[in-house]
Amino acid sequence: MVQEPVVAYFSMEIGLDTSIPTYAGGLGVLAGDTIRSAADMEIPMVAVTLLHRHGYFHQRLDEHGHQSEEPVVWSVEESLERLDLRVTLEIEGRPVEIGVWRYHVTGVTGFQVPVYLLYTDLPENAEQDRPITDALYGGDAHYRLCQETVLGLGGVKMLRALGYDQIARFHLNEGHAALIVLALIEEQLAAKGDGGSVTSELVEVVQDQCVFTTHTPVPAGHDQFPGELVRRVIGDQRFEWLEPLTGDRVLNLTELALRASRFVNGVAMSHRESSLEMFPGYPIHSITNGVHSRMWTSPPFQALYDRYLPDWRRDGLSLRYAINIPKEEIWAAHTEAKRALLEHVNRETRSNFQQDVLTIGFARRATAYKRAYLVVRDLGRLREIAATAGRVQFVFAGKAHPRDYEGKEIIRLLHQARDEIRDDVPIAYLPNYDMESAKLLCAGSDIWLNTPMPPLEASGTSGMKAALNGVPSLSVLDGWWVEGHVDGVTGWAIGERGEPTQEFDPKSDDSAAAALYDKLEHAVIPCFYNQRNRFIEMMRYTISLNGSFFNTERMIWQYLHRAYQIHRGQRAPDGVGP
Repeated sequence: MVQEPVVAYFSMEIGLDTSIPTYAGGLGVLAGDTIRSAADMEIPMVAVTLLHRHGYFHQRLDEHGHQSEEPVVWSVEESLERLDLRVTLEIEGRPVEIGVWRYHVTGVTGFQVPVYLLYTDLPENAEQDRPITDALYGGDAHYRLCQETVLGLGGVKMLRALGYDQIARFHLNEGHAALIVLALIEEQLAAKGDGGSVTSELVEVVQDQCVFTTHTPVPAGHDQFPGELVRRVIGDQRFEWLEPLTGDRVLNLTELALRASRFVNGVAMSHRESSLEMFPGYPIHSITNGVHSRMWTSPPFQALYDRYLPDWRRDGLSLRYAINIPKEEIWAAHTEAKRALLEHVNRETRSNFQQDVLTIGFARRATAYKRAYLVVRDLGRLREIAATAGRVQFVFAGKAHPRDYEGKEIIRLLHQARDEIRDDVPIAYLPNYDMESAKLLCAGSDIWLNTPMPPLEASGTSGMKAALNGVPSLSVLDGWWVEGHVDGVTGWAIGERGEPTQEFDPKSDDSAAAALYDKLEHAVIPCFYNQRNRFIEMMRYTISLNGSFFNTERMIWQYLHRAYQIHRGQRAPDGVGP
């Protein structure tokens, strides 16, 4: 019998390490940071995900910015530990065997959180079932539903087989894991000794076990499946058990999780507002995302904090005292981080970026609503700003989903802009963005740029990573930046926080681009070149206000006391109450 964990954390993707490509982007990296902080804080937790043997994809970019995708080649055996354990799950009436690999996340004290990665690539399985877990976000609706069945139903079954019998809370990180609800219903009915109906009392028992975090502010981003497909995949009996919670026409995994969870939260205060509009009638709270401080702080800043804030690795909130670190040492650490970034950029993209030029970083999934193109919308204006206000160079990175043709076009557009303006404003695009290049880019940029179309940024965490390294943000007021910005102190806001819209409007792009250019010309560039002392002061405030708060240590503490309601006698970080 293993030690019972307090929380079982389920996520379709988890960013454990760059060498383990079982993540696509922000959702997976957040999951990895959550587990790292749970290990640091010695929270009894176990995590479940899928073994994506082909990863997400390896991004290839030709000289014109056309993206092509290749399967990721990685050594599962060298990275993970295979366990000699199987469970069997029925999918489409066929028995599907599920195996499991394990990875231990070790915290700062040596405490470990196990991560279990499920897979179906076994010779005992039918040919069509072996690749179910292989590709992250690949395939059609049928493939996705089969994956989510393995994650939810298979994940609970695997934990029970591993000896985790008394799990206090199941944390569903996004709707992909919502079929946990069905697994728990099935367990309750089995405990009653009959195949009876799903009553309101039974649903309440299941609700008390589940916590749900929604990350998606766009209705189209919530997985939905037609009833006939669901019935075919999970079987008649299970389909009937779901009906009281879902109806018989469409299975919306987000709504299933909403109806069957004791606590539901969005990932920023502004995201809570948009979630309440999408799903009226549900009590949706907010716990703003964070990042793992030790993971995302660059080596020169780690060394700096070790000298002045020796407890920062255990207590992220101690970074608030960075306001007292001498400015010249802040700048020296930043200079070292910037040098590492520019060496990487120049090597990977055959660029000639200069150390003394204002460097602005932008790295997000390449998709339309994130608007990476906004800063190159008017190349004439950008060229004029660089000539009159001061030189500036841009580093972009990010993958487009293989079927996101608008996203691919944005990457091509940025390459085209690079070629048109190369002599006046250098632009580089780093291929195959991953956690290692993120560490360099978030730490080495002088300014972090973010330009989503409100309210489509649920939270965003890249700017939080930058803040740990003293990099101020220049961002649209959406997601976490609504909470983190103090204009002219921790960075700059682009425009005002207006009425949100989910409809594409070229005029909103025009006004946002104009606001971005104005802020660059009249605030950001003059501050960097002409008010260096003030700029470094902003860096210190960025660390002490944003770096100290927007971390997963604070986030986990809020989950413990608000969502899980498990009080383990720990002292809350100063300033973070339940």
